[in-house]
Amino acid sequence: MNTLNLDQVASFLAIARLGSFRAAAQELGISQGAISQQLQKLERLLGARLVERDPKGCRLTVEGREFEGHARDLHRLANNALNTFRERRLVVGASSNIGIYLLHPYLKAYGDESGASIDIQISRNLVVAEQLAKGEIDVALMEWWDERPGYVSRVWRTEEMVVIVAPEHPWAGLPYLSCSQLRQTPMLGGEPGTGTGRLLAEYLGIELAELSIGARLGSTDAVKQWVKAGMGVSLALAGTVDDETRSGKLVAIPLEGNPPPRKALQVVWRDSLSDEHAACRFGTWLVESAALSHQKNVQVHPARWPLGE
Repeated sequence: MNTLNLDQVASFLAIARLGSFRAAAQELGISQGAISQQLQKLERLLGARLVERDPKGCRLTVEGREFEGHARDLHRLANNALNTFRERRLVVGASSNIGIYLLHPYLKAYGDESGASIDIQISRNLVVAEQLAKGEIDVALMEWWDERPGYVSRVWRTEEMVVIVAPEHPWAGLPYLSCSQLRQTPMLGGEPGTGTGRLLAEYLGIELAELSIGARLGSTDAVKQWVKAGMGVSLALAGTVDDETRSGKLVAIPLEGNPPPRKALQVVWRDSLSDEHAACRFGTWLVESAALSHQKNVQVHPARWPLGE
């Protein structure tokens, strides 16, 4: 039967990590002969040699390095499947701006109140979506979500969009910026796939392809450094530039509008989970806490959650 055996995959990963058949066998609690047989069966199944031996030890072949990523994914998914109905830490994935600038007070409040342990993984918006699809994370906090089937998505909170400029910039003293001013000015681009460009295009009443981007820098931190240096202007979530605007290193200018445009940040989990699943409970708590914080105009005032659950 041409089916991957997870024990063989585990043997391969141990050999790859430790660089030694003997050490890998000791770690897995089997004989050196047994782990050699596991690897040989795996190599026969794949039709490729994965490991080369020499007097100094062993190392992965080109094919072995290519297979290693798949093996890690298989091993991780197998562990997730085994832990499906066991108590384990909740894994939350967050897009970069949310994970770095906005989420941490909520995680602390939830941990203090519920006693839950949470692992956090911060990555690009598109990567977070892939992690959720693969089952590598339980809950996703996203700047943009495409409402694909199979998931529950709710607006966690909305965040005002502001234009950031250096204090010396001619716009720095303006009370707000109009669409006509923005249409004529290229913007520095941050993390791709966050939906900011789409939001700006809709605000300006143009097609996304018509948007003028000065440089694509890949991250909000890079954008802030360039703006501080007077190398352009950009659009940002207001909450991601709080420190710089308070210290006077950047000036945040609202956009014209009543109300001005805001970005809806989403919390997402799989719709196959029950209401009692930790992912569903945490996602619901986030939405309720953000709503309560907004009503009271405070940073974080968590909704009450049944303790001990």
